[in-house]
Amino acid sequence: MNETPNWKELERLISAAVTLPRRPVAVSFLDSVPTNLEKFSGTEPSGCSFWRLAAEGRVFYTVPENHFNCAVGAYTHNIALSPEREKETQQTLKMMFELNYVQPEEVAMIPRLPKAPVAIAYAPLGDSPFPPDVVLISCKPAAAMLLNEAANRAGVSTGAPALGRPTCMALPASLQHGAILSLGCIGNRVYTGLGEDEMYIVFRGRDVANVAEALGAIISANAALREYAAGRRQQLASI
Repeated sequence: MNETPNWKELERLISAAVTLPRRPVAVSFLDSVPTNLEKFSGTEPSGCSFWRLAAEGRVFYTVPENHFNCAVGAYTHNIALSPEREKETQQTLKMMFELNYVQPEEVAMIPRLPKAPVAIAYAPLGDSPFPPDVVLISCKPAAAMLLNEAANRAGVSTGAPALGRPTCMALPASLQHGAILSLGCIGNRVYTGLGEDEMYIVFRGRDVANVAEALGAIISANAALREYAAGRRQQLASI
């Protein structure tokens, strides 16, 4: 698909094909402050908290200062913290090291945005007034399987193993490589309300139309294979 994507139609197609617990979220990393979006006001404990707000229907943008409460999210988004917040970062990392949650040598391997954004825009995919850099979809594993197979069919899958903590590194990883599965992390699950039986798949914005187009064939193929497997189980399972 080469035409400008219709984000509302793409959300409709994806949501009709697979069951989603909440709306897909469009995110764009901007080089300037947008004039057509509401600026976020208030505080949130993490960058991924803004995913929750967008999935609930809000369209807005943040500036780097809005991300200072989350040292890990600021790191993955290449946001420089104030000297006071840098101290908090070191304290947070020290706590994580002491808990054996992360090893010091792992930090350098965490994907990051190549440069700091001036602003970050968020919206439900279907209501997005901007072209998203990435689209993140929270879903159950069965839906993630179908979406991942559609990414394979569309030629935009990375083939990489599912990522773990921190969840926010899935965004720069997707920008760099393509479709990314993320198992989520405990902080993200608390801040966003992601269910114990849910995970994420993240696409580059430019890939979403091709994934949605491939999804129909994948759904049909899986329906046929489900019948085939059910028949074989009935015929061949001895217990």
